[in-house]
Amino acid sequence: MEAAADAGWIAAVVVKLLDDAGDILDSDRDAARACIARAAAFLRGEALPEAAARPRHLDTPPAETARGGLAPWQIRRVVSHIDANLAGTIRMDDCAMVTRLSTRYFSRAFKCSFGMPPHAYIVQRRIQQAQHLMLTTQEPLCQIALACGLCDQAHFSKLFRRIVGLSPSTWRRHWREAPLDAATA
Repeated sequence: MEAAADAGWIAAVVVKLLDDAGDILDSDRDAARACIARAAAFLRGEALPEAAARPRHLDTPPAETARGGLAPWQIRRVVSHIDANLAGTIRMDDCAMVTRLSTRYFSRAFKCSFGMPPHAYIVQRRIQQAQHLMLTTQEPLCQIALACGLCDQAHFSKLFRRIVGLSPSTWRRHWREAPLDAATA
């Protein structure tokens, strides 16, 4: 289930690497080959140590509906609501209204279904969105933080390091510029 949840993140990394290779193919064939080799190494799981290669998150809840958890239609609606409002404020009252539950019951049912409180899930979705933006745009980190609904770059950096294990600038630099380790040998 977690592998399916990472599909969007993996696709963003591979697309970025292949776009870079296409951009420099005519001017620097060796650098283009290195980008393609990095994409292949990433897909094989060799590009980074396990702790840094995959963001620690749960994008989707367990397949089974847990007793006391949200119904499948409620899960779909609340995930859609959260994803649509990542750049702004997401209130628990609004999420509860989307699922037609009281705020207190919604919070308990959400945790039962997703294995984490709603706030933790929202933070992780914001970090995933930030990772996608860092790979697909040239925006500065302060703009990415705001686009993901975080108040400033310092808050973004603190949360990113806690969830991913690296600072945002280190993570971005690694995925954009770092040479392959063993995959190029």
